[in-house]
Amino acid sequence: MSGSQSAVGASVIVVGGGVTGLSAAWWLARSGVDVIVIEKNIVGWGASGRNGGGATHYHSPLFAEEQRLWPQMDDLLGYPTEYRSKRIRVAINERQMEAARPSVDRTLQQGFPARWLDAKEVRDLVPLAGESAVGGVFFDRAGQANPQRTVQAYAWALQDLGGKLLQHTEVVGFERVADKVTTVKTTNGNFACDQLLIAAGPQTGSLSRLLGREVPVTSARAEMIVTEPVPLMPIGGVDGNGLFGRQTLRGNLVYGGGPHEWLPEGSIDAERPSSPLSRSIAKRLVEMFPKAQHIRVIRSWGGIIENTPDGRPVIDHLPGASNVVVATMSSVGFGLSPASGHAICEMLLEGKCQFANLSDFQLSRFDNLSPGWREEWGWVPPQTLGAVGRAL
Repeated sequence: MSGSQSAVGASVIVVGGGVTGLSAAWWLARSGVDVIVIEKNIVGWGASGRNGGGATHYHSPLFAEEQRLWPQMDDLLGYPTEYRSKRIRVAINERQMEAARPSVDRTLQQGFPARWLDAKEVRDLVPLAGESAVGGVFFDRAGQANPQRTVQAYAWALQDLGGKLLQHTEVVGFERVADKVTTVKTTNGNFACDQLLIAAGPQTGSLSRLLGREVPVTSARAEMIVTEPVPLMPIGGVDGNGLFGRQTLRGNLVYGGGPHEWLPEGSIDAERPSSPLSRSIAKRLVEMFPKAQHIRVIRSWGGIIENTPDGRPVIDHLPGASNVVVATMSSVGFGLSPASGHAICEMLLEGKCQFANLSDFQLSRFDNLSPGWREEWGWVPPQTLGAVGRAL
């Protein structure tokens, strides 16, 4: 940190203690950089600790790095993530079989194995599917991990490398000199920095707005349900019928999927009981796994995700603030976190990501976005108590 900075701080300050911010901070600490993560609540409070745990994003330019890194993460972090490779996408009708084709094509194009399954093969690998399955796809290198364990692994590994983590600390503003942010102002004091990463999930938009260039995001509530344990299937990572999730090592089925309920801008309220949308998840889970229709749902929760207008991430230098990088993964942050953290680290240290072309993630694609886009598209919260908002 430059000697002219008088406040306590670090070379890099990361705002946001979800998996994207924690991964980036860990990569920076591995590179010998002094880093502080500032989190308003506790690490993983939003969707990072409340998702389906999938690590399969064939559509992303970070996919190859995601698949390269996940099998190594337990060893690299020094803590368990419960990562397991192999994933199946089940189809319960021909339309869903056809909808899976782009994922197969994209996976094969990037040099990773994928193969079609007939109905019998699906039943052998996914016994709960029973006669409902007409077929599916087997992804050999895709996988899943435990979100809660993974968040904690990032946090512990960061601290093992000397990185600092400040929880229950809200960022309230910034100080600048010319086009550089020099100080992050929080409810627990001010912290000087040479560089800044804003990876604050639903609050990324409001925080970037304070620096003169808003990252457009809207909050939504992503519902998840958990069933009582059932016998372990040969493959624990199974998607389909509009659902994403996994079977835990204990045997529970943990699943979620749209539609999602829109929330007020910047909302991070994950404490309210689940909405009626959780019933839709349970219904679709039984359709995909008819042999599980006798088991009970024992828990449900909602994680708060942020969505960009086109559903794709933003990882970019913030215009008008030369030492600031902004990152929002637009609801796909967990699985991509090893790769996105690596990419962000390179952007902060070298000016750009060296291993992938992130031009599709540039903020400039929203230059002509209407200021009232949320209202125009109906991406707004319910207007009456108990109503379900217009869905994603």
